[in-house]
Amino acid sequence: MGDTMNPILPAGYDIVWATVSFLLLALVVVALVSLARAALCLTSTQALIWALTAIFVPVVGPLAWLLIGRRSGFAHVQSAKTHSGS
Repeated sequence: MGDTMNPILPAGYDIVWATVSFLLLALVVVALVSLARAALCLTSTQALIWALTAIFVPVVGPLAWLLIGRRSGFAHVQSAKTHSGS
């Protein structure tokens, strides 16, 4: 009687996969919000490519934007401000 599992409680692997799925979705949302905020310093083609990469390349796409793309866009804005004299 003690060996039977409660059918209402999810199995351990269900909890793990649900957590991983939630974290992946949160990573994509954070990357897309960050991309939307930085879209003014990108061309429309660059923004589209980054957005598609963040959506369709599961983990690497959002991480690439957050670690590489955001910094290069920020550096571009800073250099434009420096050259304009602001």
